Amino acid sequence: MTTDTTTAASAAGEDEAPEIVRVADVSKRFVIRKDNSLKERLVAFGRGREHREEFWALRDVSVSIQAGHTVALIGHNGSGKSTLLKVIGGIIDPTSGSVARRGRIAALLELGAGFHPDLTGRENVYLNASILGLSREETEERFDEILSFSGIGDFIDTQVKFYSSGMYVRLAFAVAVHTDPDLLLVDEVLAVGDEAFQRKCLDKIRSFQQEGRTIILVTHNLGQVTELADRAILLNKGAVVYDGEPGGAVTEFRNILEGRRVIEAEAEAAVHASKHGDAVAAVDPGRVISARAWADGREPGDPVEPGDDLRIEVTLEHDEGIDDWMCAIQIDNTLGQPVYGTTTARIGVDMPRLKERRTVAFLLRDARFGAGKYFVNASLMARAGQHLSDMPQACSFDVPYYPLAVGTVHSVPEVVEPTA
Repeated sequence: MTTDTTTAASAAGEDEAPEIVRVADVSKRFVIRKDNSLKERLVAFGRGREHREEFWALRDVSVSIQAGHTVALIGHNGSGKSTLLKVIGGIIDPTSGSVARRGRIAALLELGAGFHPDLTGRENVYLNASILGLSREETEERFDEILSFSGIGDFIDTQVKFYSSGMYVRLAFAVAVHTDPDLLLVDEVLAVGDEAFQRKCLDKIRSFQQEGRTIILVTHNLGQVTELADRAILLNKGAVVYDGEPGGAVTEFRNILEGRRVIEAEAEAAVHASKHGDAVAAVDPGRVISARAWADGREPGDPVEPGDDLRIEVTLEHDEGIDDWMCAIQIDNTLGQPVYGTTTARIGVDMPRLKERRTVAFLLRDARFGAGKYFVNASLMARAGQHLSDMPQACSFDVPYYPLAVGTVHSVPEVVEPTA
């Protein structure tokens, strides 16, 4: 497990903050049944474990969280982050290990969790609030605030089974944040609802932070991790592999994702080649072989600092030979949005005849990308614009975390006197 020493040191200096959650050596096992019908279960009854498979969602996880912190749990699908959040919230029990927590907990772990579909929104407000520890009198005092925050209006007296997913989340979030929780657990629900409501939720979370409340959230939005959290815990295959500063956790997570992507791409390419190799070669004599990107003057794999010259090399080949061709590159962010692109033709370079294998090197001077991981797509194209061969996400590079700003463009911000 990687632990950020700076964060660990600062946490050690904040021992006065009481511990609100302690997870000690927690493991969680699920049993996956392989029989899909009642008939299969009856036939398999008594045959032991041959129709069952054990899956360990968590393995020996130990985490201590002090009051007043916002902690993000991140990881790929199936890494165990949602399971850990449910264990912390007491929704499920661990197979082994222990969890200790203190204070009032409000949990938004699943869409509509705690709602009865045949009750109206109003009735579910009272039901959910009582589950979260409010008396009926306290709920009545806060009902107007809950209704106003949710923004569902007259639908409050409609059965919730007729609600959209956005209305579910609006009402559930409104109830949870008005119960004065000491610990708020949030699992991806901020991804549901319109943009205005998401901003309202984020504003409420920030007000909770100012009040010194503790928040643990699961999100795939890595921008929210660096923006909201002061600590991030990265899980991979049920184990904690990083615990510390959010920017470092995001970088480590992107490295894990890139490793998985490369393995999956190689496996897919091998399958495709085994099935269609000869046919593809017959109709497509030109191809992109590989690409790599690194900061000029640094070692390949090192972070690309803003202001570095970024070198991108693309290796191509054409079996039959082609005269009117160009090499193209496009750089995408992790959301797949293009942030930069050019071709040898745009630059004004006429490429000599391509025959067999050749490497084209681009140099992007004074590159100033914002923090994050970027992917380079490489293409062999005819001068007329047709794509002859493409290699999506042929390589990648990382730009280190920058605490003063977010986005895909790096610029040093400062506040100056306004112009007259």
